[in-house]
Amino acid sequence: MSNSNIKKVRTSDIELKDRLVSIQRVTKVTKGGRTFTFSAIVVVGNENGIVGYGLGKANEVTAAIAKGVEDAKKNLIKVPVLKGTIPHEQECRYSGSLVLLRPAAPGTGVKAGGAMRAVLESVGISNVLAKSKGSSNPHNLVKATVAALGELRDAYSIAETRGVSLDKVFNG
Repeated sequence: MSNSNIKKVRTSDIELKDRLVSIQRVTKVTKGGRTFTFSAIVVVGNENGIVGYGLGKANEVTAAIAKGVEDAKKNLIKVPVLKGTIPHEQECRYSGSLVLLRPAAPGTGVKAGGAMRAVLESVGISNVLAKSKGSSNPHNLVKATVAALGELRDAYSIAETRGVSLDKVFNG
């Protein structure tokens, strides 16, 4: 993943909604017995092109979720959304997970599995075809999906890098 075209976002005046992707109970066995802790992966987004994910770990579920939300707010990116779908097809790998995203016609809906669905709905994408290949680990799926969304480029950003004005292209 190239970090050159990923746009980081500040959380100053954005209303974000959080979605819990998964929760795991982690057990540590010591000579004094078992210690249970919880880890939660959370996705936040404004359903209008901004998304982020975070991991929280704590002794209680609610504290783990709160920490995950705080972590997610620190890692927000801007995603181009065109008419409720993505601008082009994208494939991305993170560790053992491979994610394929395809734009879809209006009325298709979000055709995606659990962890990917949470990310895509948080961004505000309403029509997309998504496929997860390889590992179904929710941590890696969320990271691969966010990385794929971060690599998306719209016509305006491509025209900007080429030094061309879109008004000039469409209006002659």
